[in-house]
Amino acid sequence: VQLQASGGGLVQAGGSLRLSCAASGRTFSTYVMGWFRQAPGKEREFVAATGWGGDSTLYADSVKGRFTISRDNAKILMWLQMNSLKPEDTAAYYCAASHSTLVSARAQRYDYWGQGTQVTVSS
Repeated sequence: VQLQASGGGLVQAGGSLRLSCAASGRTFSTYVMGWFRQAPGKEREFVAATGWGGDSTLYADSVKGRFTISRDNAKILMWLQMNSLKPEDTAAYYCAASHSTLVSARAQRYDYWGQGTQVTVSS
């Protein structure tokens, strides 16, 4: 599966952005999908994940209550709604797909990665 992330940009602290991840292929509904991010000089970190049907979700503590992950299998799309953004949310955001049957925060469990989309939050 090929993944294409988009929707990044520059936003002031407290603002919102919605990231999108478009996938190719008719097997999208069989993948666990996730979002990760990587800031300059830091390791890639887990943000959120959603199971096949979208009803199972997992969030990093740092974004819980502010970010919402969702997907539409018919449209082969996934989103990350980011509200109440903070400067520490600044990073390149990546979408990823996993053959696993369970949502996971471990990057090693994800088999396919899209290119990053940059999110910059100014203070």
